[in-house]
Amino acid sequence: MAKLTESMTSVFEEDSMEQDVESPVTIQQPKLPKQARDDLPKHISKVCTKRKIQRYVRKDGKCNVHHGNVRETYRYLSDIFTTLVDLKWRFNLLIFVMVYTVTWLFFGMIWWLIAYIRGDMEHIGDNTWTPCVSNLNGFVSAFLFSIETETTIGYGYRVITDKCPEGIILLLVQSVLGSIVNAFMVGCMFVKISQPKKRAETLVFSTNAVISMRDGKLCLMFRVGDLRNSHIVEASIRAKLIKSKQTKEGEFIPLNQTDINVGYYTGDDRLFLVSPLIISHEINQQSPFWEISKDQLPKEELEIVVILEGMVEATGMTCQARSSYVTSEILWGHRFTPVLTLEDGFYEVDYNSFHETYETNTPSYSAKELAEMASRAELPLTWSVSSKLNQHTDLETEERGKNHEDQTERNGDVANLENESKV
Repeated sequence: MAKLTESMTSVFEEDSMEQDVESPVTIQQPKLPKQARDDLPKHISKVCTKRKIQRYVRKDGKCNVHHGNVRETYRYLSDIFTTLVDLKWRFNLLIFVMVYTVTWLFFGMIWWLIAYIRGDMEHIGDNTWTPCVSNLNGFVSAFLFSIETETTIGYGYRVITDKCPEGIILLLVQSVLGSIVNAFMVGCMFVKISQPKKRAETLVFSTNAVISMRDGKLCLMFRVGDLRNSHIVEASIRAKLIKSKQTKEGEFIPLNQTDINVGYYTGDDRLFLVSPLIISHEINQQSPFWEISKDQLPKEELEIVVILEGMVEATGMTCQARSSYVTSEILWGHRFTPVLTLEDGFYEVDYNSFHETYETNTPSYSAKELAEMASRAELPLTWSVSSKLNQHTDLETEERGKNHEDQTERNGDVANLENESKV
């Protein structure tokens, strides 16, 4: 048994040495069961090593772009209102509370300093002394009086007297600044709550885009819908192709944007979005998908960004909804399942089938190849017509030649008869 173990060890060592000599760099394959290894496709390595496409716009419409090394940060403070609106809710509420608290404490401190400097704290309870603010006996009461002044509550217990000109001036300043703070912060909160992008949450896009034949032409299609009964006014749709390219001069342009025509010249990009609509892009010579076939589509690294814009009917504010489709989300040879049915006196939309598609007969060739095949199919007909026209022209020429010869012979016969008669 020991000899058998030693012989097996020596064999393994020889095999490993031979392997090291033949290939100094060895690649360790993943340990898989035998059945999995047998069923493993040959192109699995290509699929595993294929780089994952990074989205430019996420499915929820948020742009996957982070701005770094921004040195001119003062520009954010120059537009402080928009900066506050763009903040997250927790920071916005924190700033809202802090602004009011700081202003109340600041003016409360000034009220207390005025009372302290005038000596009101030393004559508390003295009926012969006229203080600046009645019943103000410390910092807490000064803070409460500041809140009452700025919020115009006026409980009637602490009131300012007419023997304090500096207090009257401070009252005017706090009233004006308090009104400005209220307008700014309440306006910020109102805009934050009524942002039109919240309306975009009820605008939905299909999970996948499809490519199939429509009216004899290869088209790229996706579906949009509105979940609310209040409509989007002046709704319009546009699409962009995001794909890196290299110019003829060798310049590399990352994330180059190309327009995708979804009915700009025909007016089909302006939508009456009452029920879900299928947006179609005809793949023609001006289309960026002109030379892309079914087999080539998975190899492309591209992204389609769709943008739906319009005005909210209830508020009149403009809103925008966005989504995107990467290569893996474009289904070749599919169509969308119908969602609109006619009921008793109304149309019903079934949103359970909004994202569903079904397969249909679609050629796997690109639109360019289909156009070339169609042109080649028409060539024999053109040749036959031209050949017939040429044959007809040759026959007419031959007939004209025969007629000319007959006429010449007749003229010769007539001339001979005249000569004979003269003789």
